[in-house]
Amino acid sequence: MTHRIATLLFTLALSAGAQAASTAPKPAACPKEVPDTARCYTGADGQGAFYWIALPQDWQRGVLVMHAHGGPETGPPRPERSEEDLKRWAITVKAGHAWAGSTYRRGGYGVTMAAEDTERLRRIFVQHFGAPRRTLLHGQSYGGAVASRAAELYDTVAGRPGPYDGVLLTNGVLGGGNAAYDFRLDLRVVYQHVCRNHPRPDEPQYPLWMGLPRDSTLTRADLAARVKECTGIGTPAAQRTPEQAARLRTILSVVKIPERTMQAHLNWGTWLFQDVVQARLGGRNPFGNAGVAYHGSDDDAALNAGVLRYAADPQAQGALAADSRPTGRTRLPTLTLHAIHDPTAFVELESAYREIRESAGTADRLVQTFSDEREHSYLSDTQYVALFAALLDWIDQGDKPTGERAAQRCEALKPRFDTDGKNGCHFRPDYRPPPLESRVPPRNPSSNLP
Repeated sequence: MTHRIATLLFTLALSAGAQAASTAPKPAACPKEVPDTARCYTGADGQGAFYWIALPQDWQRGVLVMHAHGGPETGPPRPERSEEDLKRWAITVKAGHAWAGSTYRRGGYGVTMAAEDTERLRRIFVQHFGAPRRTLLHGQSYGGAVASRAAELYDTVAGRPGPYDGVLLTNGVLGGGNAAYDFRLDLRVVYQHVCRNHPRPDEPQYPLWMGLPRDSTLTRADLAARVKECTGIGTPAAQRTPEQAARLRTILSVVKIPERTMQAHLNWGTWLFQDVVQARLGGRNPFGNAGVAYHGSDDDAALNAGVLRYAADPQAQGALAADSRPTGRTRLPTLTLHAIHDPTAFVELESAYREIRESAGTADRLVQTFSDEREHSYLSDTQYVALFAALLDWIDQGDKPTGERAAQRCEALKPRFDTDGKNGCHFRPDYRPPPLESRVPPRNPSSNLP
């Protein structure tokens, strides 16, 4: 099978899913988090996705923020998902901008699919509410990958500038699915070497890169119980046995993840891998660890000799990259914000994204900012407002932002948007992220193992 055919299979898999009749935006009661003067609408896009739209009072076709949500979720689309996103980013409407968010047409992985669904919603918005003065793409987490992909897909249309004016990527899963998810294979093999219960010895064995066999009945509660049994996660640290504490220490030290997100990463390395490999790549493996040298245990030689090893299928790698890896080829001003201590999408992914933009010759259209925060799914309200304003000044006035000026703008906005003292400013203008290879061991089959 050629790389081109593999990519086509992935594309076809992305397009598969339930179809739903398109519905025009219908008025709906806004969530309480949205200003009570706003107008809200819901509908379906005709391809299986649901959406919510919110317009601030007296919007007058100003700024529209197209939101790409995180995840991905592996279940079918739910209208409630987009409503949840609107609640979380109600600050966008409070800042005077219209907001629109799609659930995407189906659950599971598909960066290009989600970018297409975001653009489809933008067209619905324009059809019913008119063209805005400016249209911004905003992606958080996995949505950062989606927004960066949309910025490239719709950079130009029919040889003319496309519909978007700028991009904001916050805690983005950047660099493509290969670079962003390889460490979850590391987690699976190290966890299995230490715990030997996912799968258990008396259960059918399978290559860990597939996530789970298609017919597996394992639930998230089942997996959490196994993790608790092996490492004590889920019980107070003082109640863990010395053996549990030692196993947990080994896993966290080698894979370089915090305890608070280990269960979530293991879930993604199970059910999301199952979706990517079996539903999107025809059972082919895009994740490999042949030659990877693991460090951080009490006996690295024994660890490296004992972990399961897998070679990735180049065609599967290529198909996943074709769907998800940014090319960097976009004219759009791109502003990013990443929490330095993000426990889910490592801040080092920003280095990988900068390298992509430098290779494409578009790094001059990229400004990266960082905050001293420890969360992944949402950052401080005032910072979003400051960055939207900075991005618009860049677009409208050519006033390219810096981390220092973003921090100053945020401080100036605090009296209006940080009324409870909990949504302030945490910018670190002096911070520069290390390379991704300092966090995730490189995929190098020829490396010398301990």
